[in-house]
Amino acid sequence: MKRALIVVDVQNEYFSGGALPISYPPNSFEHIKTAIKEAQQTNTFIIFVQHTALKADAKAFVRESHNWEFHDDIKQIKPDLYIEKNHASSFIGTDLNWRLRSLGIDTVAIVGYMTQNCCDATARDASQLGFNVEFLSDANGTLDFKNEAGAVSAEELHRSFLVAQEFGFSRVLTLNEWKNLIKKEK
Repeated sequence: MKRALIVVDVQNEYFSGGALPISYPPNSFEHIKTAIKEAQQTNTFIIFVQHTALKADAKAFVRESHNWEFHDDIKQIKPDLYIEKNHASSFIGTDLNWRLRSLGIDTVAIVGYMTQNCCDATARDASQLGFNVEFLSDANGTLDFKNEAGAVSAEELHRSFLVAQEFGFSRVLTLNEWKNLIKKEK
């Protein structure tokens, strides 16, 4: 088994952008940083994914804006691979699948933002492409959501997507479970 850690969209928009403040789980950012450290210590391949809006009138993820940039704590880390994406999935419109295959990677662990959007889409596509997928429950995060279809708390939304991930796409693990797994395998 050869594993990669995919760190999805840990960008300032989720911290200081105002429109999308991640609130659940409350320690998701600390867990993302810990997952990266564990990956470094076990020589797990690390991929940083950054979302860029395509629309000229976009209100979030505008290239070169402060809110588009990675969080300062993440900027300090040099990943093994950087991917810029324009869609929810890290695989759509990128060469991520090809790069992972060329490296012999067969397992991907997903951390980042938002649980129900880019992390979910990346995990689903990875599964459909034949990768083993690990979804770190406490190193993904989301926020309360309200739109014309209704409203849902961040906790309910997060839990619902974890259940859906475990049902058909991913092995859902806590950070500690994942840390123990990768240490045993090395």
